[in-house]
Amino acid sequence: MAIKKLLRPLPASLILLGVALIAVLAIFIAPDWLPERSGPVAPARDPAFVATQRLPGRSSPDEAVSNTSAASDSLNQRHTVESYISRKVKEGKTPNRLINEKSPYLLQHAFNPVDWFPWGEEAFAEARRRNKPIFLSIGYSTCHWCHVMERESFENERVAAIMNENVVSIKIDREERPDIDTIYMMATQAMTGSGGWPMSVFLTHDLKPFYAGTYFPVESKYGRPGFVDILTSIGNTWANDQDNLLDLAEQITASLQAQIAQTSSTEGLPADLDTRALAQIAAGYDARYGGFGQAPKFPRPVTASYLLRYSHFNGDESALEMATNTLGAMARGGMYDQIGGGFHRYSTDREWHVPHFEKMLYDQAQLASVYVDAFQLTKDSIFATVAREILDYVLRDMTSPEGGFYSAEDADSPLPDNPDEHGEGAYYVWTRAEIDDLLDPESAAIFKDRFGVSAGGNVKNDPQNEFTGKNILFKARSIEQLSAELSIDRAQIEQILLKTREQLFRERSKRPRPQQDDKVVTSWNGLMISALSRAYQVLREDRYLAAATKAASFIEASLYEQDGRTLLRRFRDGEAGLPAQLDDYAFLAQGLIDLYESTGEINWLRRAIGLTESQLNIFWDDEGGGFYDAPQNDALHVLRTKSWVDMAEPSGNSVAALNLFRLAEMTDNDDWRKKGSATMSAFSTRLSSNPSSAPQMMTAYDFAKNTTKQIVIAGEPGAPDTQRMLQEAHRHFLPNRVLLLADGAEGQQFLGERLAFIRNVRPLQGKATAYVCEHYVCKLPTTDLEVMGKLLDE
Repeated sequence: MAIKKLLRPLPASLILLGVALIAVLAIFIAPDWLPERSGPVAPARDPAFVATQRLPGRSSPDEAVSNTSAASDSLNQRHTVESYISRKVKEGKTPNRLINEKSPYLLQHAFNPVDWFPWGEEAFAEARRRNKPIFLSIGYSTCHWCHVMERESFENERVAAIMNENVVSIKIDREERPDIDTIYMMATQAMTGSGGWPMSVFLTHDLKPFYAGTYFPVESKYGRPGFVDILTSIGNTWANDQDNLLDLAEQITASLQAQIAQTSSTEGLPADLDTRALAQIAAGYDARYGGFGQAPKFPRPVTASYLLRYSHFNGDESALEMATNTLGAMARGGMYDQIGGGFHRYSTDREWHVPHFEKMLYDQAQLASVYVDAFQLTKDSIFATVAREILDYVLRDMTSPEGGFYSAEDADSPLPDNPDEHGEGAYYVWTRAEIDDLLDPESAAIFKDRFGVSAGGNVKNDPQNEFTGKNILFKARSIEQLSAELSIDRAQIEQILLKTREQLFRERSKRPRPQQDDKVVTSWNGLMISALSRAYQVLREDRYLAAATKAASFIEASLYEQDGRTLLRRFRDGEAGLPAQLDDYAFLAQGLIDLYESTGEINWLRRAIGLTESQLNIFWDDEGGGFYDAPQNDALHVLRTKSWVDMAEPSGNSVAALNLFRLAEMTDNDDWRKKGSATMSAFSTRLSSNPSSAPQMMTAYDFAKNTTKQIVIAGEPGAPDTQRMLQEAHRHFLPNRVLLLADGAEGQQFLGERLAFIRNVRPLQGKATAYVCEHYVCKLPTTDLEVMGKLLDE
């Protein structure tokens, strides 16, 4: 039975060739079951196989709390990787070679007794010299089950000795090297039927996988194989039956290569692709609690964003309801940090109550953007409030002094009453006694009713007893309900809640904070630049534009190669490094397009165009269309992947396709329109059958399918009348529009080199003037904001 479980996803030819060897390892094969909330196994129904972590909501009277100054770090000492290293050195511990790395995740393992290597030729040469298989461990800094496996195995002297004897061990931060992570995640899913982190893969000397899994306990338990037994068995098999392992690795690699080849297609996309996508999304919709599927439940902001667009273009109320109900439910739940703002990773339950508590930058960026869109479309202030609170959290707690944005905050943190022990969500949960001690009786009663606080704790499903007696705050009752039940004026309740939340924020800030992954990742910073730019456009808060501009300037100064056109992926501790991936180019280009449309500063559009040109040179597939995920294949890549599914982050191909269409409208570059279409066609077979797996690609599809407005504002940059016209343009929910500024100077000259019609656009009668165009044919220009608004709504 175990053999079948391992081989089930693989083709028959590979099954036949691998049976003999796998029989040797069969007793160590993990079943599909793990204890609940076990991270490493991801549900097949959610293409964003996430793995080890869990997500947020808020209403208008609570808004001011997130504006609390950055005092949180001054009130307590954040647990940092530097403090960990300092403590280990004081204890007289000797580091391994990971001490020379920049990744916080790798540095967390720098004092393990395991003889770790970073990914690279030194490790591969050592494996060849010793004739040992490679053990590849992939994770990330804020991964709960990565921490568990480190504590149980990698810090264990006995286990480390077995590792050092049987394998050459390599540690990778998946956030630094998503190219490597993607390849071996494909292998892990193929061999086990699921995936997640920590990812544990055994490789040959030419980096081909032959055995894989996720989290392994030291000894066999939970129905899972023990890590010690696996290491021993693989070591023996490598020594005595190496040819079979090599054969199996060849077949697995060939099978994966065939899967990648099947992705490409030259077929066209069906005309009803958008209705197919809506039907698939609706089939998984949870009308009672919002979201899609059962549990665990993921935020999927690209899905909500697509539904808002679909609703706008097609007048479909069901699409709007699915999006807004989901966004509202998430914001009311425990997945949202009701005290400090920002969303946790995902919900372990259907009701959005019990989160996996890590906070990721890419979630904050995407969710802030979609809440801004929801506000712009519906004018419901709750969505604007949530967007503000997300961004306030990022600007307060996840922004570097230089302006870049940090990657994540951990799910685990030291227990307030026992700092030597760590617990999931320890920073965020409350006992009723803590709240009663902190607040006056009347305020405490209202707060507890509002946020569902009970004496015995409010976590119903807690199989590992992590939250016994603890409360995860969520909006259990509305302000209207409280006002009616308590016969207290709504405004008074709002003031009480405002004050109590601020009190809890300050009290919580005294607790030991979760560890922060303070590396700056180019792609995720691109997403945040987009979010801040969109928030500025709609909410008109200058600080958002200032933060977006500062981040873009930081990346321009720190994360470009000397040629000024090639990107690096990661910045940390004063050093930039690692080759940029497709998503770095695509996400940053998107952010710079949004920043240009916010400011009219031509440098940002020029940069976006340059990045797209470089992206085409480095990643474009001339034969099959679309973009590869990583630069040209080399000895460090056994496969070259080309992703299209939107997971926790949108795929690089999805964002790249939309960028090509937007830039084509801004520059009338027909070749880029064709490449945008070719990018979608490259995945047409799979996209046609499963469009709901790629909502961001569907957004690009809708952009290409529907008519685009070119809005040109002719006026002096910074002049009040020009700003009023830009504000009017941003007031309308217009997913298919591009915005250009004819400034009568360098910007207009640059645009005029590509767009003939814009060369002669001028202000009328000395006033800022709007030209609303389609297919570069403009309606009568106007200096009147009301007339401009009507033209935009046509």
